[in-house]
Parts: sequence; structure tokens; C-alpha cells
Amino acid sequence: MINVTQKRRMFMSEKNTGYLAQFYKKSQTERIQALIQAGFLEKEKQDAFDDQLAISLDIANGMIENQIATYQLPFGIATNFLIDGKDYVIPMAIEEPSVIAAASSAAKLVAQYGGFQTAVTDRLMIGQVILTDVPHLSEAIAILHDNEIEIIQAANQAHPSIVKRGGGADGIRIREIAEDLTVGSPSFLIIHLHVETLEAMGANIINTMMEAIIPMLENLTNGNALMGILSNYATECLATATCRLPVSALAKDNWSGVEVRDRLILAAQVATVDPYRAVTHNKGIMNGIDAIVLASGNDWRAIEAGAHAYASRSGQYRSLSSWRKADNGDLIGELTLPLSIGTVGGSISFHPGAQMAHHLLGNPDAETLEAIIASVGLAQNFSALRALVTEGIQQGHMGLHARSLAISAGASREEIDQVATQLKTVKNMNLATAKEILKNIQKK
Repeated sequence: MINVTQKRRMFMSEKNTGYLAQFYKKSQTERIQALIQAGFLEKEKQDAFDDQLAISLDIANGMIENQIATYQLPFGIATNFLIDGKDYVIPMAIEEPSVIAAASSAAKLVAQYGGFQTAVTDRLMIGQVILTDVPHLSEAIAILHDNEIEIIQAANQAHPSIVKRGGGADGIRIREIAEDLTVGSPSFLIIHLHVETLEAMGANIINTMMEAIIPMLENLTNGNALMGILSNYATECLATATCRLPVSALAKDNWSGVEVRDRLILAAQVATVDPYRAVTHNKGIMNGIDAIVLASGNDWRAIEAGAHAYASRSGQYRSLSSWRKADNGDLIGELTLPLSIGTVGGSISFHPGAQMAHHLLGNPDAETLEAIIASVGLAQNFSALRALVTEGIQQGHMGLHARSLAISAGASREEIDQVATQLKTVKNMNLATAKEILKNIQKK
């Protein structure tokens, strides 16, 4: 019997050129069948889509407080991704038009020239204990360094199960934050604990460890603990994605490949020096990243916060990505950001949408998922920049905006395309016009 992994290998060369070709033109049922044929989805799993991957009210009630209903987002697939030599379809949960189309378009182009290459650092998460009123800072810091092994042992004793699986705390870092009279802040002594959380994002693991070592740290320093908690600024857990495109692949409409390359590099440089542009530039990157993080059951708010902090690490908010010209003239793109994600725990364990997302990705380990997420962000960035420096961002957006207006006007499934097509030809594309077009269609 051929399993899903074997199917993936068999269809590796046919996925994007065969079964998944023109995926966007297929009906919902045809898309699911194409995923099955391409080996990304087991036939037994297709029934899950009949229930729209919904969670039950009982589960929803257990997830949050004061639950009264569930709120759904579209769950879609970005195609054409070749990452570290392996084909992927990317599950995305998002409400914004153009994101999935842009990611798929960029991935298709990049796949023709080797795909995305990635590198991931050791997956170490960070916990903090923050101390105040430490009487002798230099002495306290020396004592903490002398007792590092004991501190690590105490942390690991608080969560022995992660140690048994090969993870756990493995180092500390000590930071002194000086008094800042401009904001009225006293000095702080902050102890970082580096923890290998394996396949989990590790928030509960780290919080348990940090609270457990507070008494020891207070005794060693004679200070007072303000709090013990994880940090979502995962600077010890970085993922980098790169891609390389020849000038011949960049030409678009009346723009030559050289013009597109040089203008795209300039656009990236603007986002490096101008915070106002950098915010929008990085928002585009996060369009793709948030969508897959949310679909995979991870904490997109933590990823957002960490990414934007990383963009500010120089003291100014800058672009997360960089684009440059290679010696031979190729365009090289690179994106690095912290990604504190997991593949087990939390809603991943029971949310049908999250479980389906991991299945479609081939149930990757956490390191591989980081690599996939970074690649999606870089693809999103390329599509946005290329559009901005050529025909402009609105041309691609307006087609999908027309569909949104058609839906808002009350068009049925059969009427949406008709309304959208006519909307694209009018001068003023708005809801009132959409309603008038729909009214005329329904009269016929």
C-alpha cells in the first residue's frame, strides 16, 4: 500500500505542472480532489471539508471565556512552493484578497530557479525573571554566574518531562537595565533562561520554569522578583529564507528585467531607511506569515510582536527583508525573523483546521515549519515589491476587490463573477455601482 509520503515522492515533478495547475480556476471540490491526486491530502481526509473544519461549540467554550459563537476565516491554499528541494502547498487562514494569489505567483517563479533555501538556528526560547532593588549589582551578577549550573538544574527540575524528551534549560544570560530618569524607570536586573522546547512553542514550559527559580534568584541576589515569564522576542530562534532570480525572469509588461531588479532593490532600501515605508513593507511580509501561522494553530500575535521588535533591533524600525544584486546580476532576496512556533500543544492538538494545515504540510517538525513560514514571507514580499515598482499595487487588488463588492451587494455564487467582471469596466468601483449591476443582472 502506498502511503502519503511515498505519494509525495512519486508526484514530486507533477504537482505544480499537472494536478495543481491553474488551481485558482478549479471549484472547491476540484481543488480538494487535486490535492488528493498530488499526494498532499489523503482521500480519507476529504470528509473533514464537509464540516468546513469547524470546531464544536463545546470545544470553543473550553478555549476562551464568555464564548457565544465561533468566527470563521477563509482557509485557502497557496501553491507552487519549492522549499529546500521539496514541494509544498501552503495552508492559509486569511480574510484579505490577493495574499494567496501573490504568494502562489511568486513561488511559481522562484521554483523555476531553485526555489527557496532556508537556514534555522537552534530552537532556544527565552524566559525572564526580572529583579528590582538589587543592593549590589556587580556582586549579584558574579554570584549568578557562579551558580549558573544550579539555576539550570532548578529550572529543569520544575519541568522534568521536557528534559526526558531531550530538551530543557541549557544556559542563562544576565542583563542590567540602567535607571532611566527620562521615563522614571529604576534599574532592573534581568536573568534570561534559554530553553530548548523541542516541538512545542513552550510558553507553559518556560513560565513554569521561571516561576520555579524565582526564590533561588531572590536569595542569591537579595533582590525582589517583579515577575517570571517567557519572552516572545525569540532572538535565539531565527529562521532565514533566501531566493535567487536571474534578470531574465524579472521583466514585466514594458519593464525590462534590469529595470525591475534595480527598482525592486531601491524599494527595499527605502524600507530600510524610512520607518513609514518599513511598516507597510513589513505588513506585507506578515500578510503571508500570519496566515500560515494562524492556519497552523500557532500564536500569530506573538510572531507579530517578535518580528516587529526584530525589525527595530538597530534602534530604528527597518525592513525585515533585504534585496541585492549578485555579482552576475541576479536578484537575491533574504528574510530573517524570530519564529517561536510549535507543532504540538495548544489548539494544534484539537482544532480540526490546525490539524488539517499540518497534514497538508506533511506534518513537519518545528524547524521545518519555521523554514516554510519564512519562505512564505519572502514570497509575499517579492510579489508586493514587484507590483509596486511596475504596474502598481492596485491592478491586482482591484480584481479581487470587485468580487468583495459583489458579495457585499448580495450576489449569489453564480452572480459574483458576472458582477465583478462588469465592475472592472466602470469608472467608479463601489458598492452602489455593484448593487446597480446586480439589479440589472437579476432583471434579465
